[in-house]
Amino acid sequence: MDLNNTLLGSLGIEVTDLQKGKVVATMPVDDRTRQPFGLLHGGASVALAETVASVGAFELVDQENEVVVGLEINANHIRAKRDGVVTAVGTVLHQGKTTMVWDIKITDEDDNLVCISRCTIAVIKRKK
Repeated sequence: MDLNNTLLGSLGIEVTDLQKGKVVATMPVDDRTRQPFGLLHGGASVALAETVASVGAFELVDQENEVVVGLEINANHIRAKRDGVVTAVGTVLHQGKTTMVWDIKITDEDDNLVCISRCTIAVIKRKK
């Protein structure tokens, strides 16, 4: 699956670790991901969080017959960030047959919490 021609490529998101039930990804804080006042855009943080949850959820399903999509997401933006790189670590909290719930923590280079998010993923049958 080519993830570079998606929102991931546009925002510079890179998945750096992928395990069953855990995903780590990074995103630069630069002109692509800042809001007009020079801070990391909350929407970019949410996009990173949902990406981590979606990539992780897809690893846990029958990929030939199922796909995953975001159903609900919330986020609390804790700390401002102007430049550098943020890292998202997502872990599965609930893995059901039709939904999953993921916890995502986004931190800066000094391990300061920038954003915390919870994302519910829907597992749906792949249309063939």
